[in-house]
Amino acid sequence: MLKLNPIRSEKVWGYEDWIASTHVDGCQSEFKALAGDYPLLVKIIQANDTLSVQVHPDDEDAKRLEGENERGKTECWYVLSADEGVSLIYGLNGNPSKEELRESIKTNTLEKHLCRVQVKKGDFIFIPSGTVHAIGGGLRLLEVQQSCNITYRLYDWGRPREVHIEKGVEVIKNEKKQEIAPLGEEFECEYFKLKKEPLKGGYSFLVSPSSERVELVFISEGQGTIRATAKDGTKTEESFKAEDIFALLSGEKITLEGHGEVIRVISK
Repeated sequence: MLKLNPIRSEKVWGYEDWIASTHVDGCQSEFKALAGDYPLLVKIIQANDTLSVQVHPDDEDAKRLEGENERGKTECWYVLSADEGVSLIYGLNGNPSKEELRESIKTNTLEKHLCRVQVKKGDFIFIPSGTVHAIGGGLRLLEVQQSCNITYRLYDWGRPREVHIEKGVEVIKNEKKQEIAPLGEEFECEYFKLKKEPLKGGYSFLVSPSSERVELVFISEGQGTIRATAKDGTKTEESFKAEDIFALLSGEKITLEGHGEVIRVISK
């Protein structure tokens, strides 16, 4: 078991903490030594202002547009806290053509095509690659995504940053959206699985002995103690608080004692 230390990246709209990453743009060296090329990237996003409207490529488009070694970026958000009435952009209204989208970006009228949705603490938003999206100001999120840092910015609310019209419009896929709702006990997609568990005193589980990759456990609320017993009987123990994250090895028996909520992150 290894407690991971975040890497902070300041942004014009707030900041990101990369809390589980082996990506070259923000690599936790101890985690990389343990996990190798881990296929996921986990972040805490603090949005004090609205992020740009953006889109990410899928695996095929990432390789075609950026290089053979690139991954696409399917991601999801779990709302850790939200100001009253805050909203985000999730997909497009209707089915505008690529030419309509190009023209609206050039003329700063893209907002008419954007689907805005109000969210609250505990909501879960799945963002398949190709989905146009933007995080609203006043949100703090857990983000689980493929280990990819490719972003095509489509619109930036008047901020003078570069937009990526051709590549961005090319990779848009206005489909596969899911209804925004509180995160249930389990979510699964092609790239990762999440398991949410309330912590009311104690919770134990065994990390799959057949898994070739580490598992992550994120403390979304609360505090307490986490204990791990390795295959060889070695025991480790750490205290935890909200937003701590731990990398767990194959075959470890894990016990958490305390109160709060934990989210297990399992790569596929």
